[in-house]
Amino acid sequence: MTIPVFDLAARLKSTPSLDAEATLAMRRVAWPDGTIDPAEADAIFELNGAVREASREWVDFFVEAMTAYVVRQQKPTGYVDDAKAAWLISKIDQDGQIRSLSELELLVTVLETATNVPDRLKSYALRQIEVAVATGTGPTRDGGSLNPGCITDSEVKLLRRMLFAQASDGPAIVSRAEAEMLFRLKDKSLGAANAAGWKTLFVQAVGNHLMVASNYQPLTHARAGELETFMNDHSVSVGQFFHRMTKAKFWDGVDAILNPGDAPDIDAFADDDIDASEIDWATQAMNADGQLDEFEQALAAFVADERGLKMG
Repeated sequence: MTIPVFDLAARLKSTPSLDAEATLAMRRVAWPDGTIDPAEADAIFELNGAVREASREWVDFFVEAMTAYVVRQQKPTGYVDDAKAAWLISKIDQDGQIRSLSELELLVTVLETATNVPDRLKSYALRQIEVAVATGTGPTRDGGSLNPGCITDSEVKLLRRMLFAQASDGPAIVSRAEAEMLFRLKDKSLGAANAAGWKTLFVQAVGNHLMVASNYQPLTHARAGELETFMNDHSVSVGQFFHRMTKAKFWDGVDAILNPGDAPDIDAFADDDIDASEIDWATQAMNADGQLDEFEQALAAFVADERGLKMG
């Protein structure tokens, strides 16, 4: 099917926009069986970057098809390997930044869909989302716009999706890097006409970082493959199976393979208290500009209310 895809992509590059009709044609040619080969993925990505205007139908197809290619078309399903991560970054980062709505949506959707991705892709995604929000480059999927200098409703939705994505720095767990990004965005947008939900997201997300343990580590691609191979081995008896599982300590992560879409139980990671290093980090972040702004006051009040802790 690769040649028809190339022919269609070449014709569509000369059109002013990728409308619903063009999208349907590409879907029928490139993805009749739900599988896309590497050459076809390259052609679709190149077409996406060549046409300035894209319909909602095209964005939906592009994100759906490329997510399937990156996340699902390898074993074990859901674990993005280094090669796919490098490929995705190279396609998005040709000019140093996310160029379009579809690329921005794809990056976030991969994190939401995958069980785990390489650290390189997590770091890249975090950096690109911050740039997109801080500089106001490009529209978001829900029809809003990204505006530099203030945080809009569209940006709040984008940030919330990225921060709590399954394959971000921790599923439903806000990392130190993500919390530091939120502080930077907060400082850049202080005093602006921000969306009402921005302060709530900042407080909840940074509070999450402070009050949820960070020792959860998702399975790596290699480890997930090892566990999947082990559990699919039917050549041994049931007794031998459980003996090997116990001996190899395979219980750690078996549930992640059997139920890759399940979010972790956050209560299992909750700290009894906030440790000294977390208090030091939060205090330094709040005192960095020499003042305690309304966001930081709200964060301190939230933490105090949740844990009975006085900060500062």
